[in-house]
Amino acid sequence: MNYKAEHVPKNSRFEIDLGEDVAHADYRLSGNVMTIFHVYTPPEYRGQGLAAMVTKFALDYIRENKMKVIPQCPYVTDYIEKNKEYQELLAG
Repeated sequence: MNYKAEHVPKNSRFEIDLGEDVAHADYRLSGNVMTIFHVYTPPEYRGQGLAAMVTKFALDYIRENKMKVIPQCPYVTDYIEKNKEYQELLAG
């Protein structure tokens, strides 16, 4: 199945609609710094790359909007470590 990530500002998160459920990355925004504090994929959808997809979408959004990121979620920290092109987005 083809999944698509989207930004849902009213919920302060990035989401992938899975029909009955949602994979998501939750954030807090302070000025031009986005703190991503939680990435979640429902158990029955794990192992399909959805966490990576929503994380990449969030980081690309941050880059496109000339923002910085604080990765409080260990998954996002690991993702940035493995994908060095996003390290320039780190705040601080």
